[in-house]
Amino acid sequence: MEPPIAQRRPVERRLHGETVVDQYSWMRDRENPEVVAYLEEENAYTESMTDHLAPLRERIFNEIKDRTQETDLAVPAKRGDYWYSTRTEEGRPYRIWVRMQGGPDGAETVLLDENTSAEGHDYFMLANFSVSPDAAIVGYSIDTDGGERYTTHFRDTDTGHDLDDEIPNTYYGAAWASDSTHYFYTVTDAAMRPWQVWRHRLGTEASSDVLVFQEDDERYYVGVQRSRSGDFIFIVTGSAVTSDVRCVPADDPEAEPAVVQSRVEGVEYSVDHRGDEFWIVTNDGALDGRLLRMPIAGGAAVEVVAHNPGSKLEYPDCFADHVVVWGRHDGLPAALIVDPVDGSASYLGLDESVYELGPGANYEFETNLLRYGFESPVTPSSVFDHDIVSGDRTLLKQQEVLGDFVSSKYTTRREWVRAGDGSLIPISVVYRTDTPLDGAAPLVVYAYGAYEISMPARFSIPRLSLLDRGVVYAIAHVRGGGEMGKSWYEQGKLANKMNTFTDLIDATRHLTDAGYGDPGKVAVRGASAGGLTVGAAVNLDPGCFRAVVAEVPFVDVVNTMLDESLPLTIVEWEEWGNPNVEEEYGWLRAYAPYENLTNVDYPSMLITAGLNDPRVQYWEPAKWTAELRTTATGDRPVLLKTEMGAGHFARSGRYDVWKDEAFVLAFVLDELGVAG
Repeated sequence: MEPPIAQRRPVERRLHGETVVDQYSWMRDRENPEVVAYLEEENAYTESMTDHLAPLRERIFNEIKDRTQETDLAVPAKRGDYWYSTRTEEGRPYRIWVRMQGGPDGAETVLLDENTSAEGHDYFMLANFSVSPDAAIVGYSIDTDGGERYTTHFRDTDTGHDLDDEIPNTYYGAAWASDSTHYFYTVTDAAMRPWQVWRHRLGTEASSDVLVFQEDDERYYVGVQRSRSGDFIFIVTGSAVTSDVRCVPADDPEAEPAVVQSRVEGVEYSVDHRGDEFWIVTNDGALDGRLLRMPIAGGAAVEVVAHNPGSKLEYPDCFADHVVVWGRHDGLPAALIVDPVDGSASYLGLDESVYELGPGANYEFETNLLRYGFESPVTPSSVFDHDIVSGDRTLLKQQEVLGDFVSSKYTTRREWVRAGDGSLIPISVVYRTDTPLDGAAPLVVYAYGAYEISMPARFSIPRLSLLDRGVVYAIAHVRGGGEMGKSWYEQGKLANKMNTFTDLIDATRHLTDAGYGDPGKVAVRGASAGGLTVGAAVNLDPGCFRAVVAEVPFVDVVNTMLDESLPLTIVEWEEWGNPNVEEEYGWLRAYAPYENLTNVDYPSMLITAGLNDPRVQYWEPAKWTAELRTTATGDRPVLLKTEMGAGHFARSGRYDVWKDEAFVLAFVLDELGVAG
């Protein structure tokens, strides 16, 4: 089957003295039947070109399924008189939300069965599941097309029936007032920017809801959440470099929001509440953050934990008798436990050299137990309770991996590579212990590198299908992420963005030089902004990789950043740059994958898109694919797979997710010459 060749319909863009021709801007019209026909033709071509991999895909899917405990119960967590959890059942793709009264083994009540709610929909996503303070009502939001505009519903926990209340076009973030009657939520503007917080009163029409707060500055997102103490509703606004918080007493939901600390350009802070104080993590005068406490009634803030460069304090988590500050330390996720009386602080001690750590379901305010999740590339997801007073910790549950999995069969380690400018780039590596590190193994490298997001070194059942076939897997923690503190992020954004891409190349070259992989058998993978990372790196050094997986890749950077009507554009000028400014246009123009393709042999490419994606519009990967077809030399395949009924996060049910992952892994294994 011959690859589809999209029509070239040149549209010129002249900016800052440069003329650039965009041959495929016509693909932006999703209502054009030609666009849909082209995407479907690409899907048919991809299916044809990978048809020989169907048996391997089926084997990998079954490996994932056979290793997964399909009927399972998450560790119940106490809140008031009830213990809350989710469970799954074999053969059913979605979660079931339940609670037990009196204890984790008490009689179960089903609060929401996602499988029932998903019936009749090809796509289903739940957000904002939130139980009212009196435990009588559940608020929940549903998206059925991947466009991330949700409809919010309310369910009576006794009867299991939904109330008449229904709120369309809501977004992420929700909070109940103390009266269990008022409910706060966010909505987006035409460009999908969450910009308003509204208040709904149960028993009334959504049309009578009250606007609580509106952020008119298009650089800012708005969110809403409730303090762990339950005493405040926080309205959080933030751009890429600035944030501020407003508070509403939860027992006075109609009060005007009060500013916690005034907005200062370039200052970010986060807040929680304990007693008569707000606890604040701020980067004001502290690049990686310092911890303050400030009287609610007013007065000066007092520093509790000073700035420690390279150890990032991200946000406070307040309990009655202790405060936990989540962040990063020594390049790894960390929890700093602070005594609110004397200010003494110590990090939660952990045993492995590479891992992921995060808060668990801590619903209670008055408790000495800190629940957290821990996992590593060789340790399945685990839930612990840590006793703050005694220091004892209890493993409550570890993800069961069926079959012959034994953690000791695998090895993980942290590598460091010196980049061209002298910076040390961390790399997380995992492989089967019996895989020879003699430079002959196939190698898969994953990268992201944006928004100060640190790529977690998690456990993955699907990844075992690579490792057991002798593949070495690595995560390159490139600059632009947050792994090594705020400066790590700043070294990989705006004028410094090129560091992200050269870091990936340097990391990959280091791994092959060190014997982790065969330089002729390297695949690289990235999604969204990580798709930009791999796309730009491939342009800089196409010979570094044998295969590329770019999922919903942000590759049409300049054109997107010029279109202020698109979601994320204005908000993201502080991340990427504003191309209307000549200098900043130069940054973007230097690396934009779509506009920097050249006549060279490119690696094999698997590119994905979602027709309803509000974050990376489907036409970005589609245009990039079309341009690759006409620009690249050689005979390597370029494949585009578009989900016609989903968005940024692809398909939703767990079996479809496993099938999609099996599709990607089969492509990678085939390209790397690994027998199925």
